[in-house]
Amino acid sequence: MSRAEVEQLDDRGMAAWDQHDAAAFTALLADEFTFSDVMAPEPFRSREQVQAYMEGWFTAFPDMRVKTTSRVVTEDQVAAEVEFTGTNTGPLRMGSQEVPATGKSVTGTGTYFASIEDGKFVSFRAYPDVAGMMAQLELMPGA
Repeated sequence: MSRAEVEQLDDRGMAAWDQHDAAAFTALLADEFTFSDVMAPEPFRSREQVQAYMEGWFTAFPDMRVKTTSRVVTEDQVAAEVEFTGTNTGPLRMGSQEVPATGKSVTGTGTYFASIEDGKFVSFRAYPDVAGMMAQLELMPGA
């Protein structure tokens, strides 16, 4: 793929997150893929798992907005820094635990690295700044 095509794929993925459209995002995944997040004990390998993961974020932050703040693109990979804003009005799933809503607003950051083959994501690795978000939600000491 060209860099422009990789950027377009990434733009579609970010738009799906921003519009809370898990089905549109999972449609961008290859038939065989891995999706990992530092908060998840194991990588996801099915669209249903990724969709449930995304819906969890949308439940916790129904007003979530997401944008790319920096991005590096090659012909088969993309790495980006992102920022999201939202108000925690629903339960937040963190690994195997569920944290009740705090009612607090956050500005969160994170990064992701994705590999692409034949126009689809084959690997997507997300690294949200969990500590920063937890501090803003006043869920950890010293917040």
